[in-house]
Amino acid sequence: MKLTILGGGGFRVPLVHEAVATAATGLTVDEIALHDVDPERLATISAVIEEQGARLAAEGRAVALPRLIATTDLREAVTGADFVFSAVRVGGAEARTVDERVALGLGLLGQETIGPGGLAYALRTIPVALEIARTIAELAPTAWTINFTNPAGIVTEAMRSVLGDRVVGICDTPIGLVRRVGRLLGADLVAGERGAEVDYVGLNHLGWLRSVRLEGTERLPGLLADDAALEEIEEARLIGKDWVRADGALPNEYLFYYLHTADAIERITGAATTRGEFLAKQQGDFYLAAAEADGRGPGAAGSADGGSAGHPDAAVGAVEAGSAGGARAGESCCTSPLDLWRETLHEREATYMAESRDEERREEDVAGGGYQEVAMRLMTALATGRSERMILDVGNIAAGREDAPASERIVPELPADCVLEVLCEVDGDGVHPLPIAPVELGRLGMMSTLRAAERRILEAATTGSREAAWQGFATQPLVSSPELGRRLLEGYEAGHPQIAALFSGR
Repeated sequence: MKLTILGGGGFRVPLVHEAVATAATGLTVDEIALHDVDPERLATISAVIEEQGARLAAEGRAVALPRLIATTDLREAVTGADFVFSAVRVGGAEARTVDERVALGLGLLGQETIGPGGLAYALRTIPVALEIARTIAELAPTAWTINFTNPAGIVTEAMRSVLGDRVVGICDTPIGLVRRVGRLLGADLVAGERGAEVDYVGLNHLGWLRSVRLEGTERLPGLLADDAALEEIEEARLIGKDWVRADGALPNEYLFYYLHTADAIERITGAATTRGEFLAKQQGDFYLAAAEADGRGPGAAGSADGGSAGHPDAAVGAVEAGSAGGARAGESCCTSPLDLWRETLHEREATYMAESRDEERREEDVAGGGYQEVAMRLMTALATGRSERMILDVGNIAAGREDAPASERIVPELPADCVLEVLCEVDGDGVHPLPIAPVELGRLGMMSTLRAAERRILEAATTGSREAAWQGFATQPLVSSPELGRRLLEGYEAGHPQIAALFSGR
């Protein structure tokens, strides 16, 4: 079995390798093909993975170490794949900082996937995602594609236009929420223990847990009434216990940015750096230090010329004492790439959504499983037929059935090809969304307004229509202004060569 990881030089890729090598879900993968457009990052992550494999074997934890192939050739990577994980970041972390700063400069939320920054991310990503989808359709037509690329909802929706039901989007935040509730109730809700029934609905990063039934009894109202229980649920602490109680549902943590927008902007602008700037610096330092530890960096022992060119992200900032995750100047010669990666990973996860918290992130919330576990469970269910339940980003109705009556859709009020985030049953026959209760008007309004704006961005990305892009930015729920929409578009054209080229016809 061949697994291809697009964005294979990405920081979180070793998490997937570890899950595969330890056969965390019981599935054996023969080959992992890493693809990335940046050969230096690809070499660094390959070094981390090779060391990780050796260490797992020495510890007796390796069940089946897959062959590792690293390439910058997309067609080579995809050919013959059984599964493709797509996790690309067009423009890298530096582009994310532009997404954030253009919005913040106009007094708007500057965040990776929420608000105008998410639309800018989608605008430059969708053309690449569609090219990836067409390549998969040509060279691996029976492969399942699991989309990690943000903003996951609209990117998955775009890829479905080529791949149909064989592309599925994933996110670990809904699963994290359901698991926290399950811990309090003493049952694995996702697996369906004790007859568990879960109603979660929304778009990616805009969803709600509306019902939890155990052995036929509704348990969510009791949790919402219990302050001690809500204290153990990260999302309730972030958004407010009184609010979730009044709303009658537990929200995805990203609702913080919609419900506490002014507070989020104040916290982000009050920090020394944005999240994108922090990650660009942290990961730039890591890749430099890891390359040096692997004998490829400018200060590496045994380097042929004693000072070869470093990683392209050197411009982010020199490796300084006190920088994140152990990637400190003068220390990388004595530290392995794997150890540097592990230290950096923990800090990255611990500081996730830091602007939404008045406290350090709790350890049980940091160690939540993550994308790699969701992806591996999905992959295993599809490959083996062993049934699994998980919250996924899927079409409102199966591909090819768009003309069926609206009543047969997951949410009848939304378009047939709209990608939603709901609980699904997965087996060897595919992904099967489970029924949900009717969506309340307020939630439906939030979902439809956001997706309408995203769809204008999708139109702009596929047609080069500057007018569609302007309308998308202007009608995004956290913008709602034609003038601000225009200024956002102008700012992103100035800051992103990919967006400027899209509208210039180059």
